[in-house]
Amino acid sequence: MPRSAPFEFLLAAAVSVVCFGLVGLGVLIALGLPVRAFLSPLMLNNVGNIGLPMSIFAFGDQGLAYSVAFLVVVVVGIFTVGIWAPKGHVSFVDVARTPVIYAVAIAIALMATDTRLPTPIDDAFTILGGLAIPLMLLTLGHTLATLQTGALWRGGYLALSHLAMAAAVAFALVHLFGLEGTARGVFILQCMMPISVATYLYVEMYQNEHAQEVAGLILISTLLAMIVLPLVLTFWI
Repeated sequence: MPRSAPFEFLLAAAVSVVCFGLVGLGVLIALGLPVRAFLSPLMLNNVGNIGLPMSIFAFGDQGLAYSVAFLVVVVVGIFTVGIWAPKGHVSFVDVARTPVIYAVAIAIALMATDTRLPTPIDDAFTILGGLAIPLMLLTLGHTLATLQTGALWRGGYLALSHLAMAAAVAFALVHLFGLEGTARGVFILQCMMPISVATYLYVEMYQNEHAQEVAGLILISTLLAMIVLPLVLTFWI
């Protein structure tokens, strides 16, 4: 794979997130739902915990390179729009206080120079990063344990809306950017990923009255992915 390919892929990934935001905004306004609570979940997919291993499974190391590029865009989105939307205002101070943003900048610099961290440091950061996943799941699990039927109902139709939006955006952008081969496959796969668990944390902090509904949305979106992703791999990629 050409060294420039992941960086070109970043642009397509960024456009997809913007499209998710614009279409999601229209859906929420049409349905009369609170934008601050639901916009970031509709924008940002779980391209890390699920997306990376599925890309490796389907496309090997080349797929991993593309999926990491997509992950960089989503991580930046989580710690910018993912905070700003539930909070209700843009704050670059929040961004400046977020270590992940600096980590992404360093990662891009390492990728651009084809540099690797020393193995002990790389392994230590991998372990520390992995600790964040159980913490997110424990927080979400606490809310899921108290879910009510109404939250599941709203989560269900929003999850279906997210799937339809994701399919439309993926179809349009692979043609617009002329993506082919592994790049096309990874892009479609990442677009069809379920909603990111990380978005729930900020909704729970700033829009707590809608936390159950967002948890229900993430739950149903993830369950649907168990059916949708094998179909995408079989018939679309």
